[in-house]
Amino acid sequence: MGKIVARPESGKLYFDFRFRGKRCREQTALDDTPANKKKLQTILKKIEAEITLGTFEYPKYFPDSLRAKEFNRQAELQRARAAHDTPLFSEFSKDWLNEMKIQWRKSHIKTVTGTLNNYLLPEFGEKEVGRITRQEILSFRASLAKVTARNGKQLSASRINRILTPLRMILGEAANRYEFTSPYQGIKSLKVPRSEVEPFSLEEVRLILDSVRPDFRNYYVVRFFTGLRTGEIDGLPWDCVDFQRRQILVRQAIVEGEIEQTKTDGSYRHVEMSQLVFDALKDQQKATGENTFVFCNREGNPLNHNNMTQRIWYPLLRHLGLRKRRPYQTRHTAATLWLAAGENPEWIARQMGHTTTEMLFRVYSRYVPNLTRRDGSAIERLLINEFNAKTDPKKEGNS
Repeated sequence: MGKIVARPESGKLYFDFRFRGKRCREQTALDDTPANKKKLQTILKKIEAEITLGTFEYPKYFPDSLRAKEFNRQAELQRARAAHDTPLFSEFSKDWLNEMKIQWRKSHIKTVTGTLNNYLLPEFGEKEVGRITRQEILSFRASLAKVTARNGKQLSASRINRILTPLRMILGEAANRYEFTSPYQGIKSLKVPRSEVEPFSLEEVRLILDSVRPDFRNYYVVRFFTGLRTGEIDGLPWDCVDFQRRQILVRQAIVEGEIEQTKTDGSYRHVEMSQLVFDALKDQQKATGENTFVFCNREGNPLNHNNMTQRIWYPLLRHLGLRKRRPYQTRHTAATLWLAAGENPEWIARQMGHTTTEMLFRVYSRYVPNLTRRDGSAIERLLINEFNAKTDPKKEGNS
């Protein structure tokens, strides 16, 4: 047990305690008085409590002490030895993946497993996880920039960041368990260029809906005017279509061919139906109402989005002379139409599945009008006026 002692020659108090098997004496500038002794006794009790708990940091109390420097050197040597006594990256990453699976969706597990097998294990698999250096990580990242993807293009900054994310997580977890500093500390993600939003104009939307195969018209009406993601509309079951409340309940999505729950709390939402969407779903009910899914093939299974994209979507755009754009642009189109109509941004964010309006303004800032109107009503008027004017011969003749 430690004590507070006074030096006879100077009358100054000093600490006298043991730490890591060594006697430690630390001088103070306080005179030998009852008040000073009581003050130092309180500090000594705290020091001994931290030593017992294993949380004592010598430099925190005695930053200029030679003992502090000595213990620091010992700690560095211990960390170095620990870093040289760690499992192989291949072994640790396998354990890490098994521990993480319980909190991930199947599609994400598949993605991470593919990243490990295709990129990380070939590069780091036979290295001890504690011996991987910052320079090796940076060299690996630079090599990824030279890799050619299946489409013949080099890997994008976004793709490289996604490949490196499991590496960062694995090294961070290993550093915590084996008490070494992760070599990934201080390495920032590559800057990703902002993706361009390329929504369709209302005239282009009408052209597409007038030209698409009749059996797919309802599908694209719902895509264009609800902002549903591809997986959400392809996995939409009839029991999530509430005609009475005129709402689509987004509770699940189809990912990698399997039905999974929505990814985030924001994605779990209800989407209001405009009259066009309501009518399209009522019409669709006649064709697939007895099946589980709203939009399905002849066997009643969800549509395959790759087939839809390659056999329906892209050929239709080429036929109409429209610029090639991913089907996801239908979601951007819904957002920009709502904004152009002057809908309340908070209402739009809820429709899109965003928890705040931040992303809405950041992604669609140039489409935000100066004034807003009532929720849901402005887009309703815009659509009705546009479509009725184009389809009613009497109105066209009077104009």
